[in-house]
Amino acid sequence: MASDQIDVEFVVPQTHRLRFTTDVFGADRDVLAAVLESSDGQAVRVQFWVDQHLADATPDLLDKINRFIDSNADRIKRVGSVQFVPGGEDVKNDVHVIERMLKVFNAGDLDRRSYVIAIGGGAVLDAVGFATAIAHRGLRLVRLPTTTLAQGDSGVGVKNGTNLFQKKNWMGAFAVPWAVINDAELLTTLSNRDFISGFSEAVKVSLLKDPAQFEKICNDAVKIRERNMEVALPVIKESAKMHLDHITQGGDPYEALEARPLDYGHWSAHKMEVMSGFALRHGEAVAIGVAIDTVYSSLVHGLDPSVPEKVLKCLTDLGFTLTDGSLTDMETLFCGLEEFRQHLGGRLTLTMLRNIGDAIDVHQVQRDQMVEAIEYVMRYANVQSHLA
Repeated sequence: MASDQIDVEFVVPQTHRLRFTTDVFGADRDVLAAVLESSDGQAVRVQFWVDQHLADATPDLLDKINRFIDSNADRIKRVGSVQFVPGGEDVKNDVHVIERMLKVFNAGDLDRRSYVIAIGGGAVLDAVGFATAIAHRGLRLVRLPTTTLAQGDSGVGVKNGTNLFQKKNWMGAFAVPWAVINDAELLTTLSNRDFISGFSEAVKVSLLKDPAQFEKICNDAVKIRERNMEVALPVIKESAKMHLDHITQGGDPYEALEARPLDYGHWSAHKMEVMSGFALRHGEAVAIGVAIDTVYSSLVHGLDPSVPEKVLKCLTDLGFTLTDGSLTDMETLFCGLEEFRQHLGGRLTLTMLRNIGDAIDVHQVQRDQMVEAIEYVMRYANVQSHLA
């Protein structure tokens, strides 16, 4: 008996809006106002969600938001008071925070034409983004990333989520943000540790895509560590653009295929974060993970041995220590491989390097060589700590 079958491929039109500003609530406030488009000529309804860490470090932020609203009172209506959420992984480790967000959205009668403006680090953007993705199947999310990590990587991504079952981003959704505004002023309150943290992702994406940019980061690493913004801001911008290009032009924005090249070095990074009780910053874990997989690529996949030497030096010059106590518990750490596979489904697929700018997908890990790579990074970190 014949069966009817209809398969129709289709594309959903999307626009990813990325802006760069130097003072988004001051001289550049019109940039934020411009992305809040009205669908019916009426004032747009907007709700603000702010990272508590940022609020504590920026006492005048609330006044700046109020002045922004007041200066656009004819076309922007704030819904309710400014909401604050815990910063860092705390916001993603309690699922009840998501429930609270949804209750506030509902109380404000937000709908698909309403805007949620999330101001904070990557974890806050992840959590608020997940809540907006599932409320009415999608509110309009405007992200204002406040860390170098979020501005150069996650803030321009299409992933949203929260942690569950002691696993990173177990619960989440893909959703393109309505707009992302990378503002230099919002980076000024970062600690040195958090400022440095984001540049591991810049190293990662340049290794995958742009040898010249990798060389530039290595040459300017000390200046970046010293917070020379004339050097640091262009690196953040290039990192954001490369991540955005991969997402919008790479053919797999929602990771339906096996490969996740932007997660180079992340199989161990995600596991190390959990093992450390999230005391290890995501960028710090990524730096270690990138170091490990680059060494492994030289041991197994023909990468020139001079490359891992250069990568480890670059990361160290940026200020990363490349070590964590979780590295000594390799049995638990290697569980990260299976969790990485499960998170995507199907075969284990890792990105490795044959050369800078020449990434390959591999489906198995030679454990002895991976242990050797981990031990190499640990020895390197130990030597550097004695030299410091």
